[in-house]
Order: sequence, then C-alpha cells, then structure tokens
Amino acid sequence: MAGSIAFAGGGVAGIAWELGVVNGLADADPRLVEALFAPEVGFIGTSAGSAVAAQLASGRPVAELYAAQLAPETAEFDPRVDMQALMASYLAIADPDATPEEGRRRIGGLALAAKTVTEAERMVSIEARLPIEHWPERRMLLTAIDAGSGELRVFDAASGVRLADAVAASCAVPGVWPPVTIGDRRYIDGGMRSLANADLAVGSDWVLVIAPILPGGPGFGQFPAEELEALRPAPVAVVYADDASVAAFGVNPLDPHTRRPAAEAGFAVGRAAACGIGERLGLR
Repeated sequence: MAGSIAFAGGGVAGIAWELGVVNGLADADPRLVEALFAPEVGFIGTSAGSAVAAQLASGRPVAELYAAQLAPETAEFDPRVDMQALMASYLAIADPDATPEEGRRRIGGLALAAKTVTEAERMVSIEARLPIEHWPERRMLLTAIDAGSGELRVFDAASGVRLADAVAASCAVPGVWPPVTIGDRRYIDGGMRSLANADLAVGSDWVLVIAPILPGGPGFGQFPAEELEALRPAPVAVVYADDASVAAFGVNPLDPHTRRPAAEAGFAVGRAAACGIGERLGLR
C-alpha cells in the first residue's frame, strides 16, 4: 500500500488553510509535493478535509485552487452560528458513561432536530467547491456519521454515492447544516468521530495528516493520540496550525471572510514545514 494523506476538518477556514499548506509545500519543495501527490497516494477526507481531498484529487493545479481561496467571490455563505453556544449544546447532551456510538447518536439527534437551511440550499455551496462531478481515479475515502446509529460510514468510488453527496455528508456540522439524505439514512459530519480519522490509513507506507488545530489542544475537535499510534510502524508527520493561523480562523471558522487570511497563514505554515515532512516520511 502506498502513502496516505489525511485532510482534517476545520470549516471554511480549514479548507482555505489546508489548500494554503499544500501550496506552501509546493512552493518550498516541488519535488516533495510530486512524491506526496503521486497517483498511488490515497486521500482521507473528513468534514472540510473532504472538500480539500476532492479538490486536490481533481487534478487542478494547487496554485489555482489556492488562488480561488484568495478571491472575494464565493458560493459559501455564513450560517451566522454562535460557536460557543454550539459547543455548549454538544456538551449539554454529552454523557461520560456513553459509548462513542451512543454519544454520536445523541449528536445525531440534535442535528435531526435543528432548524437549518434545506439540503438543496446547502448543496449549492458544496457543489461549488468541487471542480469535478464524479469520483476521481485516485483512492479517496470520505467520512461521515450515520445520524441514527452513530456509526462511521466511509464513502469511496465503489459506494454508489454521488461525490457531492458524500462531501456534503462529511461536512454536515450538527446544528449548523442539515443532515444529508443518502438512501434511507441521514448523515452528519465525519468529524464527530475524529477530526482526521487518520486510522483509516492503517497499512500505508507513510501517513501525512494536515490538521488546522494547535498541537496538543484540549477538548472537542481533536484527534486522539492512539489514532496516530495505530499507524505504526509507518512514519507519520502532522502539519498543525500555529498561533497566526488560529488568529486567522477567528471566532467562527465557518465565516467565508476567513478564507483569505486562513489561506495565507496556511501557505506560511506549509513553506516552513516542507523540510521536516520530507525527512520524517523518508521522501527526500
């Protein structure tokens, strides 16, 4: 099995930041990016990372994808959510004695009961994110959670699910966006299991995780250390955000106005990380 790259969640700001990181890597070390994005390398996308994975798998030049994040025109729209209130609503239904699946079912119930835009309205911005309509040839796994059962669902080209629907499901933040109907089930954000779901890369020759969070940050919106431990003995590198990036994300990473500052902050992080990634993953 070849290498894998896991693109983590992080809202509209996260999409811009992750594309900035990749463009920064390409600017600093084009040969490294050729190795990282060789055709046999697989992608894992969670929430915002599903949109990043699909964009990069489209074959469009990363500089072009990055430039789109700098442009003021966008089909993204601000749900004007109070992020503190949203996190409080998640914590209010949490049960420390519940299994992970039970916890995700509770979140699913919250999502199903929430008043949001319609699925059709949400799909406008999702489809605008995608340069391609059909699944790419590259191996790509996109994660979502069954709102009713709390179970992880992994979509790929063999799933028989439209690419845009898989991305929308992975990005369906509970309480913000509507759960996505696929068949007779409804799905919510894959980040409810893990911000990166990097353990889906078990068996890879190497794994790169790109995550718009500070390293070692507390609480919700992280991925557990054991997720990376599961990838051993493969070498693993993680590109984390820095303080400047977090400042660029602002108080609401779902706000489209964060796109340009987040992309520029990601570009700087990518440039700085290039040398260490190559050495860590043995790609030099």
